[in-house]
Amino acid sequence: MRAALALALLRLCLAKVNLAPHFFDNGAGSSDGNMALFSLPEDTPVGSHVYTLNGTDPEGEPVSYHISFDPSTRSVFSVDSSFGNITLIEELDREMEDEIEAIISISDGLNLVAEKVVILVTDVNDQAPRFLQEPYTVQIPEDTPAGSSLFEVHAVDKDTGSGGSVTYFLQNLLATQFTVDRHSGVLRLRAGTTLDYEKARVHLVTVVAQDGGGQLRGAAAVFSATTTVTVSVEDVQDVGPVFVGTPFHGCVYEDMVPGSEVLTVVAMDGDRGKPNRLLYSLMNGSDDAFDINTTSGAIVVTQSPAQLRREVYELQVQVTEVSAAGSPAAQATVPVTIRIVDINNHPPVFYGESGPQTRFELSLFEHPPPGEILRGLKVTVKDADQGSNAKFALQLVGLGGAFRVVPQTALKEAQVTVLTENSAAIDFEKFRVLTFQLLATEVDTAEKFSATAHVVVQLLDTNDNAPQFTSPHYVARVPEDAPGGSTVVAVRAVDVDTDPWGEVTYFVYGPEADLFQVHSSTGVICTQPWASLDAEATARYSFHVRAEDAGGRHDLANVTVLLLDVNDHPPQFGQSIQEKTMVLGIPVKIEATDLDAEAPNNLVDYSILRAEPASVFDIDARTGQIRLKSSIRSLDALCNITHNGDCTWALEVQAKDRGSPSFSTMAVLRIDITDAETLPWTSMDTFLTQTRDEPAKAMGVLAGAMAITVAITALVSTATFWHKKSNKVLPVRRVLRRRPCPAPRAAHSNWLKCNRTEAAAKFVLKEDPPSENCNSSLGSPPAPRAPMPPPLPRVAPDAGAPLSTVPTVSGSLTSLQPRGSPKHSASGSPIQSALVSELRQQFERKSRADEERF
Repeated sequence: MRAALALALLRLCLAKVNLAPHFFDNGAGSSDGNMALFSLPEDTPVGSHVYTLNGTDPEGEPVSYHISFDPSTRSVFSVDSSFGNITLIEELDREMEDEIEAIISISDGLNLVAEKVVILVTDVNDQAPRFLQEPYTVQIPEDTPAGSSLFEVHAVDKDTGSGGSVTYFLQNLLATQFTVDRHSGVLRLRAGTTLDYEKARVHLVTVVAQDGGGQLRGAAAVFSATTTVTVSVEDVQDVGPVFVGTPFHGCVYEDMVPGSEVLTVVAMDGDRGKPNRLLYSLMNGSDDAFDINTTSGAIVVTQSPAQLRREVYELQVQVTEVSAAGSPAAQATVPVTIRIVDINNHPPVFYGESGPQTRFELSLFEHPPPGEILRGLKVTVKDADQGSNAKFALQLVGLGGAFRVVPQTALKEAQVTVLTENSAAIDFEKFRVLTFQLLATEVDTAEKFSATAHVVVQLLDTNDNAPQFTSPHYVARVPEDAPGGSTVVAVRAVDVDTDPWGEVTYFVYGPEADLFQVHSSTGVICTQPWASLDAEATARYSFHVRAEDAGGRHDLANVTVLLLDVNDHPPQFGQSIQEKTMVLGIPVKIEATDLDAEAPNNLVDYSILRAEPASVFDIDARTGQIRLKSSIRSLDALCNITHNGDCTWALEVQAKDRGSPSFSTMAVLRIDITDAETLPWTSMDTFLTQTRDEPAKAMGVLAGAMAITVAITALVSTATFWHKKSNKVLPVRRVLRRRPCPAPRAAHSNWLKCNRTEAAAKFVLKEDPPSENCNSSLGSPPAPRAPMPPPLPRVAPDAGAPLSTVPTVSGSLTSLQPRGSPKHSASGSPIQSALVSELRQQFERKSRADEERF
């Protein structure tokens, strides 16, 4: 119990000596403190760190910070309790709230110190000026003196400082009669200008109010506002009366009675806004024959027209304004001309040969020459009035200027003549009938009496159009196997003329038109009955077709006939039996040609139908290249497949085109396979084999070798010359040893065996080339030889060593006939199998005989 009491007393002592924390002063050089004298611009972005509360605890205990606001106001800031960082969380608006009250506190966990602070919100230029008491309307008399004050506009800006100051100016300074005071906003009439109600009754003046500018979010900002002042001009009596509709002319006719109205003069007050009353009067010139209504301005005749002594009266009419007080004001006068005329009571009338007539018909050939008279038209026009009442004008209505009429004006009576004006418009193909009107209209009368006559022209056709082909070029495609008389193409030409000028006859001509004919009336082009077409000989024919009418007018068109290739040629090998020597790893090629003109008929695909003794080859279906299967890599593997190890194969190769129906041809190919390393001239042979498709490369190498040889020869000759005492260069004696000709062999009746011997002889290694007459006993020319190898070193041959030979292929088989569809292929027939087997047996027998002979 005593221990607990002692502990409580100790705690009480400690609590009494625990001092409260406090804020730092916000003095110079401090890192913020208690927000004393703190202000903040109103455009500070929300989320910005604006201040740091900073304080300490005397005992060094950690402190925490807090900020609070009156419940009736919004919370503008938030504080980080640990670090005292104050963040703006609400937007500021100085115009709505220019200072913010808050309570900040600091606590060490036991003691809490709170202070009330006031944060000032400073102004930025974020408000535009605003005009008060809009809209602005002002009414002023038109005689307002220049420089007078008319109206005052007023705009306010809620900002302070330069951002709250407002200046005024007009939006359009050059095109206005007004000016505004820069500071007061007073609108004045510009010096030297006046207002005129008769020119402009309303003026719209645009006034701009602009603040003095300031900073907004770190940049300079200037705001302005505009308003429109409507200036209404009031009329003032400053313009006299004005007559409307001048000049004034009137006529008095013989049937008028006294008191009849002749015409009315009209005047109006020049001041339109508040016009005065007007009174009319006659000044002079009337001779009491006329009078005027003082209020309406109507002039009436007071005497019978038969009593009037003059033909023309010149009157002077005066109009007078009467002011509101009843006194006369401004006046104006105007002359009025009145003529005395007879009555115009007879219109013009058209006459034909038998009397009055309103419809005329005639015939006319199309396209008459300009100026030609319509001779079938006989028209007369008359007017029974006298003097100016009988004067009339003639014109044509319709057709757009195809004809013209003479005369154009006449008095009392005229013979009407119609001439051709536009020959192109008088076209039978456009209009079979032309209709127009003759119009006679009085010229000098007020009534303008008129008369109309209808003219119908029946056009007659002429041969004015040539035939026109529907196309300048016709292209036809005809199979090359089309029989004679086949239709190629139908051409068509149109002649818009009528019969007989519109009938068209067709002809064909040209160096390539012999095989074709055209129907003279239908335009159908056919091949000649005896014509035979061949796309391989001529794939395109071009000639002309002529369309001619009965008058000799014509048109030409070009006809191109393209022959469509038909698959009528099978592929052909150069030889139906061929021999090839294949060096291991290098392909051989077989080739067939197809004489058809176009693809796919002349495209050839290759395939191996049969191979004896086994299928060890692959063939490229497009190029015909034959190569060993990728699994065959040595000559020993091939020798083990053949019966006698001679590496000789017989292939039955098919060449098939891609036409429809398809044709095919077979050839028998004998291939001897050898290894390049067994040849004594392996390098040269390999080089020539590899460069057989690159003749430029082979020629370059050979040319280089020849150049080196010539250079060495020149050096040797030069050295020999300098070491001789004589200046002669003696020839070097060469000793040539002729190789003995082998014993003649009996010629084989079989061409296959002869070729086999020649092919084997090409690869026998001997010292000297054989004699030119070695093969003279053979009945057929020797087979093409391989390129000559380089000369061997002159070493005496070992008598006991056997001569090395290279297996070759030769043979002779009968040619196979072309075949059609692959389903009829004879690759599996007994005849073909027996043929290949027989060929192979002959090859083996001939090979054994050659080995025994050597």
